[in-house]
Parts: sequence; C-alpha cells; structure tokens
Amino acid sequence: MSDTDLGALAVELRLACMRISRRVRFEAQDDEWHIPPHQFSVLARLDKADATPSELAEAEKVSAPSMTRTVAGLVEAGLVARRAHPGDRRAVVLSLTGSGRELLTQIRARRDQWMSSRLADLSEEELRTLAQAAPLLAKVAAR
Repeated sequence: MSDTDLGALAVELRLACMRISRRVRFEAQDDEWHIPPHQFSVLARLDKADATPSELAEAEKVSAPSMTRTVAGLVEAGLVARRAHPGDRRAVVLSLTGSGRELLTQIRARRDQWMSSRLADLSEEELRTLAQAAPLLAKVAAR
C-alpha cells in the first residue's frame, strides 16, 4: 500500500471510529443517568480493579485536580466509594458501589444494543469483514 493510500485509510478509519464512539456514547444514554464520557471511563476502570485517584489520573491522562473533581461527582452520586489506603494513611482507594456496578452494566447493555441494532442491517459478508477487523482495530487502539 502506498503512503498516499495508507494516509487516506488512516483518515477514513479515524473518522469512522470517532463517529461511532460519539454516537454510541450519546445515542445509547438514558435521561435519568447521563454519565459524561470521563465519568464512564473511570467507572469502567474501577470495574477492572480498585484504584487510587492518582492511579486513575495517570491512566486517564488527566491532572490530579481534574480526577479529584471527577471522583467527587461519582462519590456524591453514590457510584464510587472511598476507603482508607491500607499502606498509606494519606491516600484513599476507590471502588465501585453496587449502584455504580449496576449503572455500568446498564450503560454497557444499552451501548451494545445500540451497536447490535446497527449491525443487524449489514450483510453476512459485511459482518464477516467487521469480525475480522475488530481484533485489528483493538490492536491499533492498544498501541
């Protein structure tokens, strides 16, 4: 593939991924629990493992004060709980509450349903192509 073709493909993929990401975030939300993308991302990270605010800030590539505001909103909403860090009295460890885990599950289900409804209109051949592309796109995203 020529550099020109590679550049054009990069643009097409970037735009398609951005549009899908934006649409799945905003069209699959409900009015009762509008969770901004940065808060959803923190909930998803805490679903994998408890973390300190500084660990979350580093993982999310945001400043500590920004993460402090994000966490405060999630704690106030009852979605995240703070507890003392076992090895550092100055630090706290954050974890999902039952409500946080339930909300995360609901949001993921709505997003999956939204995406499934869009995929349902594709041909079998198109679905096979996407099935082959999905691991490649995950590989690109992981870099």
